[in-house]
Amino acid sequence: MPAKNRPSLPGKKLQHVSLKDALPIAMQLHQNGHLEAAQQMYERILKLTPRQANAVHFLGVLNHQRGRSEQAVTHIRRSIELDPKVPDWYNNLGNVLLEAKRLPEAADAYEKAAEMSPGNATILNNLGALRRAQERFDEAEIAYTKALALDPKRPEAHNNLGNLLRLQGKTQESLQHFCEALILNPKQHHARKMLGVAYYTLKRFDEAAQVYREWLRDEPDNPVPKHYLAACTGESVPERADDAYVEATFDEFAESFDANLETLTYRAPQFVAEAVARLGGAPAKQWQVLDAGCGTGLCGPLIAPYAQRLVGVDLSGQMLAKAAPRQVYDELLKAELTAFLQAQHQAHDLIVSADTLCYFGNLDAVSRAAAGALRQGGWLVFTVESLEGGDPGEQHHLNPHGRYSHRRAHVEQALAQAGFVNMAAEPIHLRNEGGVPVQGWLFTAQHP
Repeated sequence: MPAKNRPSLPGKKLQHVSLKDALPIAMQLHQNGHLEAAQQMYERILKLTPRQANAVHFLGVLNHQRGRSEQAVTHIRRSIELDPKVPDWYNNLGNVLLEAKRLPEAADAYEKAAEMSPGNATILNNLGALRRAQERFDEAEIAYTKALALDPKRPEAHNNLGNLLRLQGKTQESLQHFCEALILNPKQHHARKMLGVAYYTLKRFDEAAQVYREWLRDEPDNPVPKHYLAACTGESVPERADDAYVEATFDEFAESFDANLETLTYRAPQFVAEAVARLGGAPAKQWQVLDAGCGTGLCGPLIAPYAQRLVGVDLSGQMLAKAAPRQVYDELLKAELTAFLQAQHQAHDLIVSADTLCYFGNLDAVSRAAAGALRQGGWLVFTVESLEGGDPGEQHHLNPHGRYSHRRAHVEQALAQAGFVNMAAEPIHLRNEGGVPVQGWLFTAQHP
């Protein structure tokens, strides 16, 4: 391998590389994904030239990629102090702050970038994302529209505008933008998924199924179109969502998961926490607690006061990476839920699960596994989406959006057969979706 291609280069003494050459090499390492080597190179450059603005900035970008948001903000702000005339740097600062939910600061950064570079479609697209997170939907639409006026062939802007319009119930308009995104980038997974979503929202299920069939024809091993095709057609419906589908979906969704749920007025973790408070009384770190399907850890801070030890389990490694910075879990584990519970013999006093069992159809196996994982007198607290109407003999149903809904009777029967007692079911409003409330059940059940 030629020496110039070796990622081990930064391990050598910096005098072997001129300062003029060091920054391009560091940036190439960074671009190629050799983050540790690139970081070492940036740091060595800055040790010799602390005011090298590019090295400061890209070290900040690298820190952001490695999940170190505070260091990223510090370095990017410092680079702007050293060279305040680069609009992309304000844009990058906005990206970090938006992900950290520091929305007013992100707005300042994006607005400055847009002021400096009013014809930059990327910046306007990001400003639209910020306005959407602020629930300033009219301004978000204006920003996306301006981005598309500047660059009509930008698929991500069509996607973003399509998502915004769908959120506002403007399904027909959203469909047009999803179609544009798909035409511009026919292999883009997210566009295909959202095009299918738009079709099924319009109750055009045959057309949604055709989107997924074409996607599956191109990518026969992809679990996502396979799952949605089953959901749209009712054919080959699995007993629960395939592990590969769940992992792929939530790994992709992890970066924007919390922000998206906020726009949907998502309340499942709060309902679960309120039930735990009713069962546990005053919090005294009295229980061994499992957060089953913990995701990004939204339940964690709410139930931690009751936990002597709090463990989170999830199939998505990316979601677990978002849960870790909350610093409330004693352990985070990547595993399939039923198999994990089956190995947890009488290990927990409390198992909570917010919006996880909506990826299971038949609840018999997971209910038995939960019973085995609980100590005597332990509690199971969870939510499911409610199945009403339709064929009364259908106990659970895979919906076109990819989640299962359940009849109350099926859940109660599964819990009873697993040996649970003292069951209670409370009707709840889980979230809004497409401007329509999603109804669900909050269940509590006790191990005898």
